[in-house]
This record gives sequence, C-alpha cells and structure tokens, in this order.
Amino acid sequence: MTTTRMTSETPGTAAAGHDALQRSRYGEVYARWRSDPEWFWEEAARDIDWIKPADRIFDPASGIFGRWFVGAECNVCYNALDRHVERGRAGQAALIYDSPVTGTIRTFTYHELRDEVATLAAVLQDMGVAKGDRVILYMPMIPEAVFAMLACARIGAIHSVVFGGFAARELATRLEDAAPKVVLSASCGIEAARVVPYKPLLDEAISLSSHKPETCLIYQRPQAEARLAEGRDRDWAAAVTDARKAGRMAPCVPVAATDPLYVLYTSGTTGRPKGVVRDTGGYMVALKWSMKNLYGVDPGEVYWCASDVGWVVGHSYIVYGPLLHGCTTILYEGKPVGTPDAGAFWRVASEHKAVVLFTAPTAFRAIKKEDPDARLLQGYDLSEFRALFLAGERADPDTVQWAERILGVPIVDHWWQTETGWPIAGNPLGLGALPIKYGSPTVPMPGYDVQVLDEGGKPLPADTMGSIAIKLPLPPGCLPTLWHADERFREAYLTTYPGYYNTSDAGFIDGDGYVYIMGRTDDIINVAGHRLSTGGMEEVLASHPAVAECAVIGVKDSLKGEVPCGFVVLKAGVAQSPAAVETELVGLVRERIGPVAAFKLAITVGRLPKTRSGKILRGTMKKIADGETWTMPATIDDPVILDEIGDALRRRGMGEGP
Repeated sequence: MTTTRMTSETPGTAAAGHDALQRSRYGEVYARWRSDPEWFWEEAARDIDWIKPADRIFDPASGIFGRWFVGAECNVCYNALDRHVERGRAGQAALIYDSPVTGTIRTFTYHELRDEVATLAAVLQDMGVAKGDRVILYMPMIPEAVFAMLACARIGAIHSVVFGGFAARELATRLEDAAPKVVLSASCGIEAARVVPYKPLLDEAISLSSHKPETCLIYQRPQAEARLAEGRDRDWAAAVTDARKAGRMAPCVPVAATDPLYVLYTSGTTGRPKGVVRDTGGYMVALKWSMKNLYGVDPGEVYWCASDVGWVVGHSYIVYGPLLHGCTTILYEGKPVGTPDAGAFWRVASEHKAVVLFTAPTAFRAIKKEDPDARLLQGYDLSEFRALFLAGERADPDTVQWAERILGVPIVDHWWQTETGWPIAGNPLGLGALPIKYGSPTVPMPGYDVQVLDEGGKPLPADTMGSIAIKLPLPPGCLPTLWHADERFREAYLTTYPGYYNTSDAGFIDGDGYVYIMGRTDDIINVAGHRLSTGGMEEVLASHPAVAECAVIGVKDSLKGEVPCGFVVLKAGVAQSPAAVETELVGLVRERIGPVAAFKLAITVGRLPKTRSGKILRGTMKKIADGETWTMPATIDDPVILDEIGDALRRRGMGEGP
C-alpha cells in the first residue's frame, strides 16, 4: 500500500499544574485555527498517512455544509495498525483486554492485532463483503469486537455497532435502516454476574426486520453457546481458523476520505433512530490531533477509556484514537463497582500503568457512593496516572472536587456528542492546562466556533443563558449527514438557527470564554416565567455531603407552569434520615438560588434510571411525574428502576405510571 507521509507530530506538552498554566499555548493555537482553518487542518493532516493527498482541504460546495479533505484517499486500518508495525511498534502492546467478569487478561501487540484483523477481514471478503457494504456488529466487550471494527475499515466496509444485548425490536430497526450484508455477533454478553444470551435477540430481530442479512458470523463464548441457524449462521472461530490455515490476510483497501467509515445510531425524538454518518479522513485527522493536544498522551503510553464500543466514546477513544496515535488501549469488560468492588478502576489503572482514564461522571458518582472515603484506593500504585477525563453527562462540581482530592491529578470535564465524534470543548492538557473552573468543560477546541443564541438566533452576551450552537462549517470528524436522510439531518440540526449546528444543549459562556453546559434545552424549565437550569439546581443538591448523585426535572404545575423536583441518592453509611436530608436540600436550593426556583420537593430514591452509557433518563422521569404516557427506553440499564421512581412519586401524590 503506497502512502504519502506528511511530517511531524503537533508539538505540545502533557504537563499540568502551575507551570503549565503559565505557558498554555491554547490561545495562540485557537487563534491560528480562527485565522486560517484550512491551513490549520492541513497541518494537522500531516500526521496521517494518505494514499492520495486531498485536492481541497475544505470544499464548501460539497455536501450539505461542505466536506473536508475532498479528493483524498486513505485507509483507517492502515493508519491504526500497519504503519505502526512497519515503523518500530510491531512488538508494542496495542490492545489489553481486561475482563474481571471472566477472570481474563489478554494482550495483543500491534503485529498480533494487525494479523487478527487482516485474517478476519479476509473472512468477511469470503462472505462477499466489499467496499461500501454495511456490516452490523452486535458484540460484547471482547477483543473480537475491536477486530471486527478494524476489519471492516480494512476492506472499506461500513460498520454499524449496536450495543450488545440491545432489545430485538431496536436491533431490527437498525437492520432495516442499515441493510447490512453480514451481522457479526457473539453468543452472549456478561453484565456483572449475569449472562445475557445474544443469539435469541438477534434471531428475533432478523425475524422482525424486513431486511435479512445474508450471513451471521457468531463468536461462541463458553458462558452460553448458541445454536446456529443452518444456511445462515457461521461459526466465527472455525471461519478464522480456516482462513488462517489458508494463509488468507486481506490487504488495506483505499477509500475516499469522504467515504463513510461507520454509521452509529442515536435515539431520535420521533422514536426512529438517527444514523450518524462518520466520514473517514476528517475523523482520523481530528482524533489524532486530540490525542496529543487535548488528552496530553504520547505514542507508546497506555490510554484507558472505560466505555463501551457500542457508544461513540468507545469508537473514538477505545478503538480508533489511541491506535491512530500509537498508544496501548485498554478494553475493559467490567463495571466501576461490583466487579468485584468500587476499587475496580484503581486496580486496572495500576496494573496496566494507564496514564489517562476517560469515563462517565456516573461511574465516579457510583464509586463515591460505595466508597466515599476512597479506602479501596489504598495499596494501588497510580504513580503513572496523570489525568481523569469525564464526559457523557454534566460533571457536577462536587464529584469533580472529590475525584481531585483522592487522585491528586487534573480532573477534566469535557463536552461532546455522538454527532461530533470528538470533543467540542475541554481543557487541552497537551497544550498546557488552563485554570479549572468547576462546572465548566473549559474552552472550545479548534474547529468549533461555539456561540450562545437567543430564541431568534441572535448571539447573547457573556454569562447569559441560551441555546448552545456551533457556527458552520463543523470541523473534521463531525457528521456530514445522517444515513440516507439528508433532509432529516437539515431539520434536526440546521434549520432552528440558520448557519449554525444546533446542539440542543443549553448553557452560557462566561467572560473568559469558558463554556458552561447546564443541560439539554428540554432541561431548562419555565417557573412562573423564569427560565431556570435544572443543572444549576443539581449542582446545589450534589454539594450536600450526604448526596451521592441526583437529578432534577420540571414537573407540570397549574399555577407556575413547571416546578422543580429533585431526586437524590444518598451515599452509603449516611447517618441522617432521608427526611432530614430532604429538608436540608430544599433549604439549600432556596439559599443558593433563591425563592424564584420554587424548589420544594426533594425525593430520596435508591437509584436513578440510566442508559447503559450512564446518562440519567430525565425525560422519562418527567413523563412519569406528569402522568403522561411513556415507553420503555431501549437503552435503559435496568427497567425495574422506573417502577421504583413511579412508586416514589405516587407516595408523594404524583405521577400515574405508564
């Protein structure tokens, strides 16, 4: 495979602390992007190996708002694996699989990972998969899921990962929309101590779908072997063994930089999922830039993203970002608590010498709830550990400060979306850390012109709450459209504020340019004509020493329109009664925000309903509280929790249930 090598890594330093604050290069780097965006991304693209360089770095006439690296040809798998094998990293660990639920740790070098991927890619070709074909992955957190993603990228196929164990009907909608030629799956997943058979769900989804895949390749796990359907299903291990014996290894297939690498479905407001398209060239450039400049990580270091490959975070920072950068990445099949305890993260970081951990704030709230004094941290060597990054939900200041106290490293809240593919705002440790402001994901990354708009689309002054929007064009790595749904893309993201991408998040930007995300626009409630942020109230509740985590929703009120209702989960071992804590919380919100908040109801619950990625299901909780009809969210982690929320509301004379 012939490539054109552009020169040099983007310079930067991973150092944090006082000295870094004095020499942060963020301001000059962001100004450089603003002054000449095409030059900026052309320079960043020098860290990628191109088969053919771009004819145009940005073409405003292509696509819906323009396209990046038009005319270029490349291959993601080559950049993630082959070039490292060719340039001295063949024996370096590329992937560490750590599975406390099976008691397994396996390490794959770059050479071993390249060979596994190339062999599986040959199996896909033997099944008729070619460039542009779709392949659905319905996989647990096992190495074969990573092999599958990279194997698709190697031959130019478009993968669409569906979270393992997703409900059959939800999987069926994705089968119909993506129309895959092949499905790659496993016999089961393992959720803590529970084995979840996947094959019955896959079979039901195929029976429900009008589109039928030609072949299903099934990886048999010993915890629950699956019965294979004759004529359609093939055994993964047997197919790979046959290809290996025959010496079959697929070469990298050139694709256009503007070709899709994957389609990742995210929930739509209509109930019909939206297929976010990720293009190939721009995604590589953005991820590679972020690994050094935002996360402050060097090639050869161990980077750990404790997410799932079913989510965008797993795509970007378990698989593609770290491997493009030449890091060692950790694939963790476990939980922050319960596998076996709240010290699980400390064990993994210590054992594998991770320098950075990226996870959801929910994970640290769970650890804080179970082990508030961090006793389980004792005995683990985290001397290599430099920074914790949080994203997925707003990181409340109390959790950030708690993590800061126990770890003694920078805790970086950063903000992005499935649609953007990489962070919109963060604290760029690789450019020199900026001062931390609790409650803010810090500043926009180069490529993002973030603005706060009023309802008419006019920019608002500093410190004024409004809708967060990004001025077009979006930078490399962001979605160019939705899968076979250009008009839906325009309606969902571009029509509310012409010339802008609407994030559907609400917040403000302060006088120093720091961004504050206070919640989704739906989470801004109107109390007697006052627009108030539920995120601001959650900050106050979370600051109470007895509270582990919380969620505030707006509940219908005949007099005020809406009034806030706070749900709180208490820390383990709290001596106060729930009623006493609830009374204190009502007073605390009145003291910190004022009577205008009309906050009079705090409800203690055992746990909050969340998606499997850790996002609290506030919208569903609101429907239950308002007595509206609701449907079970497809991504919910444990459906029983919604019954518990309904029971808690009914005890207060609210909510009617589904």
